[in-house]
Amino acid sequence: MKKSLLTLLLASATAVGAIAQPAIAGYPYQQVPFTSVKLAPNSFFGERLKAAKEVTIPLAFSKCKSEHRYENFEKAAHPSDKYVVQKFMLFPFDDTDVYKTIEGASYMLQSFPDKKLVNYIDSILTIVGKAQENDGYLYTARTMNPAHPHPWSGGKRWQKAEELSHELYNLGHLLDAAVAHFQATGSRKFLDIARRYADCVVREVGPKAGQSCVVPGHQIAEMGLAKLYLATGDKRYLDEAKFFLDYRGKTNTRNTYTQSNLPVVEQREAWGHAVRAGYMYAGMADIAALTKDSAYIKAIDRIWNNIVSKKYYLTGGVGARHEGEAFGADYELPNLTAYNETCAAIAQCYLNLRLFMLHGDSKYIDCLERTLYNGVISGMSIDGGRFFYPNPLSSDGKYKFNADGTTTRQPWFGCACCPSNLCRFIPSVPGYVYAVRGNDVYVNLFMAGEADINVGGKHMKLVTETNYPWDGRVSIRVKECGNKKASVMIRIPNWARGEVTPGGLYSFIDKQEEGWSIIVNGKKRYPETWDKGYFRVINVRKGDVITLQLDMKPRMIMADNKVKDDRGCIAVERGPLVYCAESADNFGANTNQIYVNKKASFKLTKDYSIKNTEADGTIFKVDALQTEAQLLTDNSEGNLQLRDMQLTLIPYYAWNHRGTSCMNVWLKTTELK
Repeated sequence: MKKSLLTLLLASATAVGAIAQPAIAGYPYQQVPFTSVKLAPNSFFGERLKAAKEVTIPLAFSKCKSEHRYENFEKAAHPSDKYVVQKFMLFPFDDTDVYKTIEGASYMLQSFPDKKLVNYIDSILTIVGKAQENDGYLYTARTMNPAHPHPWSGGKRWQKAEELSHELYNLGHLLDAAVAHFQATGSRKFLDIARRYADCVVREVGPKAGQSCVVPGHQIAEMGLAKLYLATGDKRYLDEAKFFLDYRGKTNTRNTYTQSNLPVVEQREAWGHAVRAGYMYAGMADIAALTKDSAYIKAIDRIWNNIVSKKYYLTGGVGARHEGEAFGADYELPNLTAYNETCAAIAQCYLNLRLFMLHGDSKYIDCLERTLYNGVISGMSIDGGRFFYPNPLSSDGKYKFNADGTTTRQPWFGCACCPSNLCRFIPSVPGYVYAVRGNDVYVNLFMAGEADINVGGKHMKLVTETNYPWDGRVSIRVKECGNKKASVMIRIPNWARGEVTPGGLYSFIDKQEEGWSIIVNGKKRYPETWDKGYFRVINVRKGDVITLQLDMKPRMIMADNKVKDDRGCIAVERGPLVYCAESADNFGANTNQIYVNKKASFKLTKDYSIKNTEADGTIFKVDALQTEAQLLTDNSEGNLQLRDMQLTLIPYYAWNHRGTSCMNVWLKTTELK
């Protein structure tokens, strides 16, 4: 990859070992790109990447073939009025399954270089490119039979862009995938295809005379256009992203479902479809950071505050209602009927990353971490081959929370947005670990591996050793450092500082405030500077070893009393992991009838075995928690009584690997008020 191209990449993305400065103004705080970070193979997220490589991505590619995703592009390359489009594609956004799978595979190439995979992707791109119309338009739902397109598409371009066509939604995923592929391979093949469609949209969609003045019905193009702007330096793309946001709430379509009831800068709280909302809020954060528009900064800050203080599940998920897959009202957080779509959790990660890159505050990474370790990875089985669409916090074994009437993870869905979204997101996680600003390197997530970092124009190499999240020791060794003014900023998680979530929606029952320490080269240190939740270690040198020690004591949590579904209940966390009780670990008991004392103490059981009977029957291990509890049962006279039992809790992400069962994150307490 040539340096002249590298300087244009998103957030100064570089090939491994190469150092280049961004050519255009970007975020105040910038990601260290995925191309510069390698996670250790046997680490917690290293194993997640391995599952994605060996199972999830191959599965997604196979589904693109068996579910006719590639065939749709082939038909679009040779249009015919004989094609009955809806017979070939269930949804007009089916094209995005191809884009998202290529995006995930591109991220994966950094961790697992694979020439065969590179060539396979290239062959797919040849098929995709042939489906593109001469002016750049790329939307197979119309192109394969322009006279009779998919019923959701409208009679002409952009006619139903604000309703069901998903023309602009497809654009967003196309752009995200193309930039990732360019970063990973240096090939412009996909990027050129994506730019041609983006150029078509810039010409045809906008506020000027002769243009279609519409905004996306399903947001994500805003994010994709901002990413394309950073990858190319072409400001037209950023302007188009801002147009899509500026005109929302001003066109003919106005409803809360698509967040178009008000102009975005006037919105004060999260409403409507949670995935659409999350993507739009992430796009707003892009515009706020890249244009420094104060109205956007104020708007996205107050929407974020509304989410985390009133509409945020303990697992970091969002979207209380099945109806409309939507946010509920303030404090409306049911557990059994929670929707918490996996895609919505992923969208929250996008939002929190961008708000960190705007403000540099650790509270956004705190929320990102909570969502990542609970609300996101719960959506994909340990083996990488089965998926959740919703992610409830309670199950009675009967309520069918999946749209297809099932109560377990499924190998795929007709609407495959969640599996394909996981396919692209999990391999991108290495790009979330570190960030830079000036001479400061931010350690945001604690993952074993190594990183080559451009800090102040100089090269730094960090090697991290940790068994996090099972263990609270994080050792960071400065292997190389060419910048004598460099500082390493260590995030001290809010849960280690006595806070569960920003805004006080959840709080610890006990009063332990501090549970961490920093040791540098064997000596305990106190912050030279304490900055927005980060411990600054100044003037680091080659050979320095910074050790963060986090207290991983299990702790009980209560919700704000306004959350009626959690009144009289407690939940349990250890480090970043939320725990749950599942009947499979508790003698088949109805977990909704288990009572825990607020003063209970927990025993840590390392390497607790779970047999994945939903897939191949292999065993995986987690750290479980055990305590004395009570179960409400009938006695011999038919009267209710509390019977002593030993309660076992497992990490929430690990539940439902043993078939349909009862599960609860929130457990009743014997100290009801």
